[in-house]
Amino acid sequence: MARLLIVDDEPINLEIIAHCLGDEHTLSFAHDGLEAWQMLTSEPDTFDGVILDRMMPRMDGIDVLKRLKADTRFKDVPVIMQSAADSSEQVAEGLAAGAWYYLAKPYSTKALTSIIAAALDDRRSRRDLARLGSEMKGMLAMTREAVYAFRHLDEVSMLSSVLAQACSNAEAVSMGLSELMLNAVEHGNLGIDYAEKGRLIEEGTWRDEVDSRLADPAQADRYATIRFSREADHLSFVITDRGKGFEWRKYLDLDPARAFDSHGRGIAMARHLAFSSLEYRGCGNQVAVRVRIGDEEV
Repeated sequence: MARLLIVDDEPINLEIIAHCLGDEHTLSFAHDGLEAWQMLTSEPDTFDGVILDRMMPRMDGIDVLKRLKADTRFKDVPVIMQSAADSSEQVAEGLAAGAWYYLAKPYSTKALTSIIAAALDDRRSRRDLARLGSEMKGMLAMTREAVYAFRHLDEVSMLSSVLAQACSNAEAVSMGLSELMLNAVEHGNLGIDYAEKGRLIEEGTWRDEVDSRLADPAQADRYATIRFSREADHLSFVITDRGKGFEWRKYLDLDPARAFDSHGRGIAMARHLAFSSLEYRGCGNQVAVRVRIGDEEV
């Protein structure tokens, strides 16, 4: 069970969320942004996620979000921002402030649980990947160039966490590599498109479908690769799959029109949070990213 802080000035909204989530997670409640900030700073290691209303008295959601993102104690705490589905300007402002997870008002129980699961899974994966790769730092310091082939989700987790240890901002790079490599497997090699992934996530069968396609004999030798190289002032990673490519341009930034979806933010997060540069090549079945050596943040 995750410990979630629910922030909303409307009692009925707090009741709805409590009814939907009370059996799955441990919930705490704040009635405005200032109360929420006081609770967060008094117990900085307590909360696994925050569901945050945008419009509130005393301190609104955007101000709380900006404070959270500026405080290193909360760097990996996901914030799910509640907003009206048609307020594209507000969504864009929230994205700029660091809200990568959105919940459209009014929302269904399925939408609420889906977006919370996505946010918590992303956080859990980033932490697990960072722990998994930490022992490989010494070996990577001696590596100048290497190529790795992968096709399974477990291999994506292992490789992204290990290779990220070459970077000072390992947690962010691990997340970024994982998102791009996952896209190479599920979309590039297996042909799962955006709409189909949304349906599979909603049905709770995404992992089963990926495993089923990987078990197809026609996929037995269908690998993606990641090439690592160390240059004078940067580290380079080039990920290549065997798919037909995709229209990658619209995924470089998280479009407010897709902000309420349960997926589709990985490439934009990787571009803005993990790397000093990201470049798709050709039809989109190859992506090259760089990390400046010595950068604590990009």
